[in-house]
Amino acid sequence: MSFCPVPAVPEPLPRLDALAVLVVDDEPGMCNFLCRALARHVARVEAAGSLEAARAARLAAHYDLLLVDQRLPDGSGVDWLAELRAAGAHEQLIVITAYADLDTAIRALRAGAADFLLKPARLDQVLESVRRAAALLPQPGRPQPPAPVAELIGDSTAIRDLSALIRRIAPHPSTLLIEGESGTGKECVARAVHRLSGRSGPYVPLNCGALPRELLESELFGHVRGAFSGALAGREGLFAHADGGTLFLDEISELPLGMQTALLRVLEDRRVRPLGSERERAIDVRIITASNRDLAAEVAAGRFRADLYYRLNVLALRLPPLRERPADLAPLAQHFAQQLAGELGLPAPLLDAAALAALAAHDWPGNVRELRNLIERALLLGCPPAECLPQTPAIAAAAASAASASAVVMAATGVPEPAPLALDAVEKRHILQVLDACGGNKSVAARRLGIARKTLDRKLAAWQGRPS
Repeated sequence: MSFCPVPAVPEPLPRLDALAVLVVDDEPGMCNFLCRALARHVARVEAAGSLEAARAARLAAHYDLLLVDQRLPDGSGVDWLAELRAAGAHEQLIVITAYADLDTAIRALRAGAADFLLKPARLDQVLESVRRAAALLPQPGRPQPPAPVAELIGDSTAIRDLSALIRRIAPHPSTLLIEGESGTGKECVARAVHRLSGRSGPYVPLNCGALPRELLESELFGHVRGAFSGALAGREGLFAHADGGTLFLDEISELPLGMQTALLRVLEDRRVRPLGSERERAIDVRIITASNRDLAAEVAAGRFRADLYYRLNVLALRLPPLRERPADLAPLAQHFAQQLAGELGLPAPLLDAAALAALAAHDWPGNVRELRNLIERALLLGCPPAECLPQTPAIAAAAASAASASAVVMAATGVPEPAPLALDAVEKRHILQVLDACGGNKSVAARRLGIARKTLDRKLAAWQGRPS
């Protein structure tokens, strides 16, 4: 009696007709050949003649596969592949070249290339390479990396790793220290941890640098009536208010040394004593702290207690600055544009490839907060976001070149350039745009503008009869 083995069920082949492909090659003939060959098999195929154009295209649209020439006018395809992988990009990349260089092929595969094609390639070779690369993309039914938590916008590896860590640690009551530059979104992470923790109590934030020591102690621990001059009634502190929930202490490095001692005692005993009281109260509070300074360096400098640092540093999360995760710039900009446009009652700005490329060239020292403020400023002024970037030397040089070109045009045509709008003209234009978006309803427009209805009426009356 013989047994016939049951054949393994093969995985379904990836569907090419759902793919978006970007071809990057400086040879027009090769670009045309690849685009024509793939157009009949994939959902969308586009071409770029340089790495600069390819970067702009990626910012403007999503692609599943990249077919990139190794030798381009402004760089190497393999070097760009390494750059993409470092930034957390998820596209599959096929390197194509006319030079059969074994060292280049090894470098490409080590950098994460899905395949390596030699020119001239036949149509069947190209399609087979695309199928192999497509098979590496997430397929229906396969486990896929979890999406970022709702409070974190982006698709970079850093954000996905951070989201996975937040989901892992959120249900546990351990103290958490969040470190990162100003504007990176430390409070967003704290809110995400609290939301996913399942704790029934409230989320209570406090900026430790916003209050003097005398007020800070009462704010945290509370006080009883008569505890100090002016204490006409007792007051519950934030530790008691956050019982069963989360207390977020932002800028913990600004906490005075005396208060650091008091906080250490609370962390160790899980009990608080209001000012002027003889009784302690047990609390169940998860403590999350954040700092834009290096707390280890603050300890070394004698400005922060070592024992408190080690007590807070049960688990530390570092938030990368925006310049280290360029893949998140486009989704963040789009998110802020839609969110702020709705809040302000203004049309969302156009964020095309050129606009996103200009934003990507900026260093973003203020990180995500700076990007949000820039998008809001662009909405209020009614100009493209790139025009609101700070005047770095490179931007200033470009502006000077544009001004010189405008002067040449004016001299040749005799048509003067329009003068820049004064501040009151900008205010008038913005208010009228909001009023128009509200269908002329002055009460709704005043609420969206954050001003009184009488103020709006007064401004509109003052503008009557004035030239626009």
